[in-house]
Amino acid sequence: MRSSFDRTLSNGVSRPMLGQRGCLMLLDIHDVTKTYPGAEAAVLRGVSFSMDRSDMLALTGESGSGKSTLLHLIGGLDSADSGVVAIEGTDLTPLNDVGRAALRRGTVGVIFQQFNLIPSLTVAANIAFQARLAGRHDPDRAQALADRLGLGEHLHKYPEQLSGGQQQRVAIARTLAAQPKLVLADEPTGNLDEATADTVFALLCELVEETGAGLILATHSERLASRMARRLHLRAGRLT
Repeated sequence: MRSSFDRTLSNGVSRPMLGQRGCLMLLDIHDVTKTYPGAEAAVLRGVSFSMDRSDMLALTGESGSGKSTLLHLIGGLDSADSGVVAIEGTDLTPLNDVGRAALRRGTVGVIFQQFNLIPSLTVAANIAFQARLAGRHDPDRAQALADRLGLGEHLHKYPEQLSGGQQQRVAIARTLAAQPKLVLADEPTGNLDEATADTVFALLCELVEETGAGLILATHSERLASRMARRLHLRAGRLT
């Protein structure tokens, strides 16, 4: 699929690419590069792809291939050296930290491998945290998510009192409670045993699909990647 920024009008103005329903693509990445200071080679080398609303794709590749870096650029946690990272037509590349944070709060949700829960907050407060920042806290929705993820009896507990699988479920609930349009999951089951990973993965996909959000899952697991509707593979900073 060609990127929207490959389509240029005669006056030099780029024409945004439209999805199947005539709306802006949820995500449009064009010729993105990223090199870290002191690195011998670029981490990302001209990456381009587009994603429509409700798309669910797996991003695979060996360690060091650029998966996490790409997710960080899409999530506004870092900025590209060049190219376009556009969410619903808004290019994140020229935004400052404040601008990227604002977009991340309202549009993009990130689920990390290390959970990144706030240890001083209860499960209930952790789930509500991101939604409050986005101005979308709905106690009923938060309770429903907790119940679906098997956390209803643990809302008063703190992260250190939970198993790894339970902490990852809290991280998923926290992200989805904010009702993002795009969910980025960076090896969300990497610290879990296979049985727990399969359960958490199935719940994640089911809940994301119900909200109509898009999902990008970065994973080393061929088993999980094969269950996604679409797959992209990174090798040495390029999509193959």
